[in-house]
Amino acid sequence: MYADDTSIIVTSPNMGNFETKIDKIFGDISNWFKVNQLILNYNKIRNLQFNTKNSWHYDFKLNYQDNEVKSSSNTKFLVLIIDDSLSWKAHIDKMMSRLHTACFVIRTIQTIMSPETLRMV
Repeated sequence: MYADDTSIIVTSPNMGNFETKIDKIFGDISNWFKVNQLILNYNKIRNLQFNTKNSWHYDFKLNYQDNEVKSSSNTKFLVLIIDDSLSWKAHIDKMMSRLHTACFVIRTIQTIMSPETLRMV
């Protein structure tokens, strides 16, 4: 069995402490998953490092027991697309695409439906 949509947030003021925390957390999570008969799928795990204008960006390889955790610039969390700068650009772009499609559908069907039915749509 697999656990879907598990999220972990790790913070640290320095990289040495951060790597120690990551190793401990991955160990704890791996043990918890084993006890509960779940498996971590390392092909789907993503590392998202949040950055601000004034923060340093650290390039580091995240590994646990010879399994690489790939870095990503954005991730889907529930229905939100969160990017590493928290700018919401990727989420807004996705929503704009969906809204354009919905507007096109409404414009297309308005000629064949009554105003009451169109309001329900």
